[in-house]
Amino acid sequence: MTMSTPLAVCVAGATGWTGRAVAEAVLAAGDLVLTSAVARSAAGRDLGQAWGGSSIGVPVFGTVAQALDGVTVLVDYTSHDAVLRNTLDAVERGVHVVIGSSGLTAEEFDVIAAAARAHGVGVVAAGNFSLTAAMAAAAALLVARFLPEREIVDYASAGKPDSPSGTARELAERLGDVSRPTPQVPIQDTGGLVEARGATVAGTQVHSVRLPSFVVSTEVVFALPDERLVIRHDAGPTPAPYVGGTLLAVRTAPTVTGLVRGLDTLLLRER
Repeated sequence: MTMSTPLAVCVAGATGWTGRAVAEAVLAAGDLVLTSAVARSAAGRDLGQAWGGSSIGVPVFGTVAQALDGVTVLVDYTSHDAVLRNTLDAVERGVHVVIGSSGLTAEEFDVIAAAARAHGVGVVAAGNFSLTAAMAAAAALLVARFLPEREIVDYASAGKPDSPSGTARELAERLGDVSRPTPQVPIQDTGGLVEARGATVAGTQVHSVRLPSFVVSTEVVFALPDERLVIRHDAGPTPAPYVGGTLLAVRTAPTVTGLVRGLDTLLLRER
């Protein structure tokens, strides 16, 4: 029996909270090999040393463009202001991409989708690579076919710089493809402070709460007269929930051409 060649992976943001956990999981996987890493603060060093340990033979580069030689899949856990450029740099080099960073808009995803199709590579993006978050999203998309009236509440830590979260933005945009709410009072006709009604994302009002003690929680409230249905996902204080889904996306991206949004899409596409 012949063994398949391990997929060569680069993790951008490999010294960050989720990026490090993903890089460690890639190192431990028998069918993947961590070829390079990206972290501006540790550029020029070995990744193991950047983590505070001994050398592991993985070079760290300052930019994605420098780190792509021999790479099959780029995993991006950087920031909202870097992820678009990182993704396009990889796609233009024929490298598949898994996007775990938040902050991309629907219009930016359109650009990524077109570039991925043009270069014949796969891009898998998810606002949340947690398996339970994927199931929550799948449930919400099913419910939206029958209950279009909804709002989203997005909870995160006080220090989270982007709003709404990638999870909430992605969910709102995908729900908007299924149905659109029709508020009884149009948002623009709100008395008092219209900002109190939240941001409108693909027709859904999204409210971002940023307070200590939250990590990432996303709540979709569906309603009919005299009844409500709430679908909520909560994540704890470690990056563990996101690792398994990210590795699934890494293994799947080379089989895809174009953009796939949502881990639930991968999980359910053949079922």
